[in-house]
Amino acid sequence: MPQLFTPRSNGIARLLIAGALVLIIGGAVAGLMLNISPYNTGQHAVVSQPVPFSHRHHVGELDIRCGYCHTSFERSTFAGLPDTTTCMTCHSQLWTNADVLAPVRESLAQNKPLRWSRVHDLPDYVYFSHQAHVNNGVGCESCHGRVDQMPLTRQAKPLTMRWCLECHRDPGPHLRAEQQITTMGYPHSKAASQASAVQLLKEYNIRTERMTECVTCHR
Repeated sequence: MPQLFTPRSNGIARLLIAGALVLIIGGAVAGLMLNISPYNTGQHAVVSQPVPFSHRHHVGELDIRCGYCHTSFERSTFAGLPDTTTCMTCHSQLWTNADVLAPVRESLAQNKPLRWSRVHDLPDYVYFSHQAHVNNGVGCESCHGRVDQMPLTRQAKPLTMRWCLECHRDPGPHLRAEQQITTMGYPHSKAASQASAVQLLKEYNIRTERMTECVTCHR
């Protein structure tokens, strides 16, 4: 009976198996990298808004505090968005005929709220409380980045589960004093954080052993 396979068949089979393994492993790694990449997480993305609001101008240059527009950031799960009357507090006197502010004037005249698009939008299965974070030492810029330097608001952090857990496992170095919560450019030096972490954890009565339980974020 003649031989079914040539002497080269074993070599070809090994190459095919090796190629298949490379494709499988490479595909898995590529999928993982894509999953945590800014393309998927939305990090650095600028979301289109009805009015191109500049935090750099309002916060960085005019020094308007976070709580002036985001009135519920200390007492609600949601920081809140400014209503039209808040915008018109200033813009009934300043830039009154600017084309870029036409949607604001129309909103006031028609008594219809502006439809702002959320920049930091977590999945529906994630429970997040804004007040729980800012009332326990987490500064605004820790999650939102340096908004005082953003001409247009963008998502500065990845907001992935891994990113959240990194802080939940060791929150101490990320905390700050109550009066510094809205401060931009807070000096988070490693030495200072290590020195004050224990004190701040005790001051805010944070129980780190419960912060990585599934029910903390998935309810």
